Amino acid sequence: MSIDPQTTIGHVHLKVSNIDNSLKFYRDILGFEVQSRIGDQAVFLSAGGYHHHIGLNTWESKDGGPAPLGHTGLYHVAILLPSRKALAETVKRILDAKYPITGSSDHGVSEAVYLDDPDGNGIELYCDRPQEQWLKDETGEITMVTKYLDIDKLINQEL
Repeated sequence: MSIDPQTTIGHVHLKVSNIDNSLKFYRDILGFEVQSRIGDQAVFLSAGGYHHHIGLNTWESKDGGPAPLGHTGLYHVAILLPSRKALAETVKRILDAKYPITGSSDHGVSEAVYLDDPDGNGIELYCDRPQEQWLKDETGEITMVTKYLDIDKLINQEL
């Protein structure tokens, strides 16, 4: 038995300490658009007018601190961009805003850039390679790797 192959992840909802600080990151730097807001308690953002891809709320976390290291919880939210050029444009906007990037990797199947939101939630911005380029082992299982990704080269090749 397996889940229907057309299944997708619809949205992520994050606990944050301050809606306005989070908006500066998700709206002003990453470029998501506000679709709905509940005062200083919650905001719903999306790309392309969808009802929401990201929900942010302070219902249990207003003025709270980040989750401590060494505990279970969210590792990161992965945001799939439609192309390498879209990834490069987003990363350039982050660098232009002087927002810190924590890492980058070539995973063979995708290229990814990592950063943390203002509350310490991990964010992965990535674009997939075409499936026909994905490496597979002799059993047909996808072979993923973690290799160096040169961010400057990504930006300079795509912009």
